[in-house]
Amino acid sequence: MAHSDWSEKIATPAYVLDEAALKRNLARAARIKRDAGCKILLATKAFALPAAFPMMRDVLDGTTASGEYEARLGHDEFGKEVHVYSPAYADGEVERLTKLAQHIYFNSPEQMTKNLPVLKRHPELKIGIRINPGYSNATLGGALYDPCAPYSRFGATRDTLEGVPWEHVDILHAHALCESGDEGSVGLIEHVGREFPDYIRRVKTVNFGGGHFINKQGYDIEKLIAAIRAFKAAFGVEVILEPGAGLVVDTGYLVATVLDIHRNEKDIAILDASASTHMPDVLEVPYTPFIIGAGAPGEKPHTYILGGKTCMTGDIIGEYSFETPLKPGDRVIFTDMMQYSFVKNNTFNGVPLPDLAILSEDGSYRIVRSFGYQDFRHRLG
Repeated sequence: MAHSDWSEKIATPAYVLDEAALKRNLARAARIKRDAGCKILLATKAFALPAAFPMMRDVLDGTTASGEYEARLGHDEFGKEVHVYSPAYADGEVERLTKLAQHIYFNSPEQMTKNLPVLKRHPELKIGIRINPGYSNATLGGALYDPCAPYSRFGATRDTLEGVPWEHVDILHAHALCESGDEGSVGLIEHVGREFPDYIRRVKTVNFGGGHFINKQGYDIEKLIAAIRAFKAAFGVEVILEPGAGLVVDTGYLVATVLDIHRNEKDIAILDASASTHMPDVLEVPYTPFIIGAGAPGEKPHTYILGGKTCMTGDIIGEYSFETPLKPGDRVIFTDMMQYSFVKNNTFNGVPLPDLAILSEDGSYRIVRSFGYQDFRHRLG
């Protein structure tokens, strides 16, 4: 079904998961798992749509969480392995996590030692230590998204590793990537093998974290598979990857409607979708999302600045050109809107949250969840 066929008939704004695209991405993940002999987890910090979990569960080994609530979501809704890491845990959190996760990772030797009394009461748990491998290959957002940026709070640095109670550690965790191509994935695997061999030999599993952009055009999964196989052969350990965005890249849309055209030296289209509330990475990274049928400013006959309806002056999505003039009621479809979108959105100004919906392979459209005033009101106390 053409985009215009379904997008013209739906209520907006709406995040729309393309089921066929997700299946294509999962097939690629399945091939990596099979040929490399590794595990792949879904990082729910990037994508957490329980309605899609049954499809993902068929391929993936479980979920990885960045805290207690995400761990609970993985436990309750995904139903396979749950791994959890946080830079720090609040009082009582680790004890509660023992009922949700089978794998708990710590950020420092001190943190692990502090929690050993709790962990010893649960010998079935697998315990991990996150290291800062000193390898930077974050291709998005510079230091903002680089886990190994100077003064990063993520992971034990090399000078602290002898203080780790290694007799209790099952997993070495090295997350250092963000939207990285195969050169970043292979580089990290080879770097860890070269720089930390003595520590690898003390554990049963190495988790190379997320940021492997395995479904982005140009990513050579054969190189990743070869690197994992070589690493496993060298050290005899299990290998885990935990992509989030890499599993759902280019699998969905944010559909918006033009509300008004404003003129202030340039033409400005005001949408019912917002950068600040519905796609915050547009402002945080920053980046300009792709729109189906649109071009760069001046490329097509009619150029517009696209902005949201919030009161924030900087709520600007970008500047685009179109073949025909925009008018109120026109639909605008932003692509690659499944990763770090609805998991980060907010209700600033009381702007309505977009619907969560699925576009099925047969072209049917199903709303998973709609949001209203009570969703805005409830979080205000």
